[in-house]
Amino acid sequence: MSQEGCGKELKPVSSQQSKRAKGADGLAVSRLQRMHSAEHILTAVMRREFGSPRNLESHLGDKKSKCDYAVSQALLQEDILAIQRAVNAEIEKDYPITAKTLTVEEAQQDYDLWKVPGNVTRIRIVTIGDLDAIPCAGEHVEHTGQIGRFHVRSHDMTKEEIVRIRFTVED
Repeated sequence: MSQEGCGKELKPVSSQQSKRAKGADGLAVSRLQRMHSAEHILTAVMRREFGSPRNLESHLGDKKSKCDYAVSQALLQEDILAIQRAVNAEIEKDYPITAKTLTVEEAQQDYDLWKVPGNVTRIRIVTIGDLDAIPCAGEHVEHTGQIGRFHVRSHDMTKEEIVRIRFTVED
């Protein structure tokens, strides 16, 4: 999907439908949509709990994903378990995930645009309930209940103050 996005609000899945029946595009929810949506929540938790800015680097895949975050000290196993619990708690709140398109000028007032290419004129903002709102061109589920369980597969300190978290989502 382009940076310009679709320009319309996404509606949450009807409560009559199965939680994983359909995504924002009306098609079956893909594992990658689930992983990408989980990454947003992980990043919001890392920002709230450890003061980490947006992820420094990420790779999102169907089976596993990884994100790097700046932290003030090495994370211990109990920190990782607390992160996993916090992400799952946010997922369980079943937040709606919506998108809107703004001009660059409008977006600069309220959003961090450091990852946005300089040649775009419109920015797609993805919002997850009251937890997170950032520029994003990726595909997402319609509500966080579609993600499933978040699981940290492993973590390590790639540098003194950078943690790499490898994760997946499970049914």
